[in-house]
Amino acid sequence: MSRTLTRAVAVLPLVAVLALASCSSDEAAPEETEAATGASVSAHTVTTDYGDVDIPEDPQTIVVLNYALAGYLYDLDVPVTATIPEDADGQGEFSEFWADEAEAAGTEFLSWSVDGFDMEDILALEPDLIIGGGWGFPLFQAAEVYDDLSDLAPTVLVSGGYSTWQEQFEFLASDVFEQPDAYDDAVAAYEARAEEVAAAIEPPEAPSAFVAFTAEQVPYVYYADEALTGVFADVGIETDPELTDENYDPYTPGGDMFELSTEQAGQVLTQPTLFITGFNGAPVDVAAASENAVFASLPAFQDDTAFDLPHWVARADFDKTMATLDLIEEMFG
Repeated sequence: MSRTLTRAVAVLPLVAVLALASCSSDEAAPEETEAATGASVSAHTVTTDYGDVDIPEDPQTIVVLNYALAGYLYDLDVPVTATIPEDADGQGEFSEFWADEAEAAGTEFLSWSVDGFDMEDILALEPDLIIGGGWGFPLFQAAEVYDDLSDLAPTVLVSGGYSTWQEQFEFLASDVFEQPDAYDDAVAAYEARAEEVAAAIEPPEAPSAFVAFTAEQVPYVYYADEALTGVFADVGIETDPELTDENYDPYTPGGDMFELSTEQAGQVLTQPTLFITGFNGAPVDVAAASENAVFASLPAFQDDTAFDLPHWVARADFDKTMATLDLIEEMFG
């Protein structure tokens, strides 16, 4: 398979990948076709960090209160009625990884600000299921109004303790939407692709560090045992093992990174390889950071071994993680 085709398949929703795979056989069995297009949901109970939630049979109007979770539902062929923008107070733009599915489903964007969700907007949709939680600020906001959301519809908050896409996807696929096979297929696809990329690349000098810069160029460093660094480790690119929450306090309780002052950066970011991204999409890359004398003097900047990554690699779902593997192959293959 060519690299171009590999990349195209990697960013397709899982149901589309399964559909492509089915083309290799003469005719898919009826039960296989049903599984590929998403199974119906029975009325059942799901246990969450916030208590048991009764899932209705075949929910039709589903609201997702975390942009980063929406992709999983499209992968499961579960239409999303509405979600929130990626950024609070933003107008909203569909992810490149699920834009086609969102347009086909008629997905809408709900008002969302740093002050919280617009409960009237949610109420007007008359949802029969609300999905929220996950990583980041939306979990905090949803937890604050969990009782109010539950008064509108059964509300499932994905645990903030799930630190990988695998944990999030397994919960949603197996527990909420009763599609464990879809999760198993996703894991198998990821493991096969990671093995392929690991064999195709020449890893940069170890160890590495992953840094997210805010618009003000404040550096936040990812811990060595988090989702993003784990993907790179799976293909042989190791993160500095000293970058742990035992040595550096998280920027927020339970956070996946820690903050450095500019002065600290010169002492901590001495790894021979750095990966740079903008915090929440901030327009900061290696070139911009190089304008700061402290960052420009770091070993990786001096040796041209500081590499840019798109902001979406952080806290990535299944589709973004597969696309991250493609990026790694392009960079070091």
